[in-house]
Amino acid sequence: MTQQETVVPNMQSVPLDAPVRRLQVTGVFVVAVVAIVVLAAVHLTQGTSSVGAGDLVRLVFGQGTDNAANVLVASRLPRLLAGVLVGIALGVAGAGLQSLARNPLASPDTLGVNAGAYLAVVIVAAFGVSLPALPAGGVAFVGGLAAAGLVLALSAGGSTGPTRLILAGSAVAMALAGVTTLLLLLYREETVGTFAWGAGTLVQTDLRAVTQMAPIVALGIVAAFLLAAKLDILALGDDTASVLGVNVRRIRVLTTLVTVMLSAAAVTVAGPVGFVGLVAPVLVRLLAPLVPGLLRHRVLLPLSGLAGVLVVLASDVVLRAAFGGQAGVEIPTGIMTMVVGAIVLIWLARCHRDSGPSRSPGGTSSGLRSRRTFWIVTGVLAVLLIAGTIGAMLTGDALLRTGDLANWINGRSGRAITFVLDQRFPRVVSALLCGAALAIAGTTVQAVCRNPLAEPGILGITGGAGVGAIATLILLPSASIWLLSGVAAIAAVVTFGLVYLISWRGGLSSDRLVLIGVGVSSVATAIITLLIVATDPWNLSLAMTWLSGSTYGRTLPQVLPVAIALVVLTPVVAHARRELDLLALDDDVPRILGVRLERTRLLMLLAAALLTAAAVSAIGVVGFVGLVAPHAARALVGGRHARLLPVAALLGAILVSLADSLGRTVLAPAQIPAGLLTALIGAPYFVYLLWRTRVPAR
Repeated sequence: MTQQETVVPNMQSVPLDAPVRRLQVTGVFVVAVVAIVVLAAVHLTQGTSSVGAGDLVRLVFGQGTDNAANVLVASRLPRLLAGVLVGIALGVAGAGLQSLARNPLASPDTLGVNAGAYLAVVIVAAFGVSLPALPAGGVAFVGGLAAAGLVLALSAGGSTGPTRLILAGSAVAMALAGVTTLLLLLYREETVGTFAWGAGTLVQTDLRAVTQMAPIVALGIVAAFLLAAKLDILALGDDTASVLGVNVRRIRVLTTLVTVMLSAAAVTVAGPVGFVGLVAPVLVRLLAPLVPGLLRHRVLLPLSGLAGVLVVLASDVVLRAAFGGQAGVEIPTGIMTMVVGAIVLIWLARCHRDSGPSRSPGGTSSGLRSRRTFWIVTGVLAVLLIAGTIGAMLTGDALLRTGDLANWINGRSGRAITFVLDQRFPRVVSALLCGAALAIAGTTVQAVCRNPLAEPGILGITGGAGVGAIATLILLPSASIWLLSGVAAIAAVVTFGLVYLISWRGGLSSDRLVLIGVGVSSVATAIITLLIVATDPWNLSLAMTWLSGSTYGRTLPQVLPVAIALVVLTPVVAHARRELDLLALDDDVPRILGVRLERTRLLMLLAAALLTAAAVSAIGVVGFVGLVAPHAARALVGGRHARLLPVAALLGAILVSLADSLGRTVLAPAQIPAGLLTALIGAPYFVYLLWRTRVPAR
């Protein structure tokens, strides 16, 4: 594995000698608290009952009715306090984790806490066990801690580097999400209610969950505050921190444990409320250029907690104001936190200049392998690809022999064998081509964005395709696969165009592109969840099958766009391999060497978008390949794109083909979507690579 350090958009080192504008910082805190108070007041007036603001005001002056008091104590106050608790816990946890990882894409979700909690609840539901709120929260708490413990064990508590911690967390989270989706598909009736909970909801029947988790959150905040000074020094770099007497490993482990505790407490109260832990610290960091001193962790951590409360309460207020009080019960608040947080994130990223990112080389020159190693790896992968293709043709609901395949190729097979292989061949071809396309797109996006967590989905491509496909399924349930794929492809390209245009501000900044891409992708995800929850729940299975990526029922004409995209765009990307090497370093080196930066970025991103759109329109959303294949290829042959691109393409094709074969065979005649199995197969291998290439702890 290339020793690639995390690229840090909008993450600047904390100048220890920089003056803190106490008055301005205090003003920011006052504004945040006032905004929270105003939002809380509005929040209390919303609900399903007829109790309004006048009733609550009279209650304050001792003139209210028993009905108003009951509604306030039993329903609205628990919901408000749950929002405050979840917001401050996720905000502080997100700030701590982003500082630890030096990456604004890091969040509690990437430690696998949310995925582990969700999986634990779905497992219980799949066995037909219905738990009350508090025991269900306990199950979520245990699941979240178990997942986080697994991530910490695999990454040695982050002591081998923050990038490995986040990558291990992302891999585990994807694998757990794959298992969860598989259970949702296999136990549809038993788990139908857990889909909405999985998006995060503030609905509370009493104050028990809040009062039981509040001491844990308070303890976590105090612990985070005690670590603040060390985090300031750690932001200067590991070497500098060690010279200044900071035990880097101990601080990382302690910070990780604190963020896990805060995140698990939030999940216990409201389920996995996404995006708050990511966006709240980023909002504070984006305001940092306007108010010096905000990046000191003794300011950053509490202010991120307040920003988290603002995001959660504003989202809940907007949800019930726009859709009515009943919608606050039926639609998860997590959907609105994603939308509101994403809109604010996009606006701030668009309006403000970058706050002095600290660049790290992309690793193109490190971890180089010899030419002999490259050819050996390529040869082995080619053999595996051929063997995997033959195996894919022979396996499925009906197991065949190589003689049957030979007879089919020569046109001498019987009617039954011919029918089976005629149906199977397009599925095998689509898996191979889509895997290669996604891997090439992922390699390109990671180089252009200079971020190891980047993948095609971060440009909004897969999210846009998902919105188009789900809207088609809802409006036209009998739509053909051609219409479904066509709408998905158009929506994917349009979404990418939107992200690119919004990101353009006198030029294209990779940091701004990533932040806006994350925002638009989150909005798309929220829209998909909202469409599924707000319409016929029986659309859920069909929608989730498409969103999980499946080759079921594919024909050769439907795969043709992927083949054309590969034939046309692969040479374009390969021709720019030297520019990709330079783009992965920084902005200055390519300019000095005469690379037309903006033009090259646009061309490469457009190629990645078209490759991804073609693949998604053919087999649905397969999200893991674009992330893991480039990393695995980089570990095998180094970071030079002349070697990286073909190896990544082979790995992507093998991974999706193997997943598709297993999905057609393991539970035959039931079908498991290939996208789920790519996560289940790829994640362990990805984690193994991280472990094998770990560096000795300091």
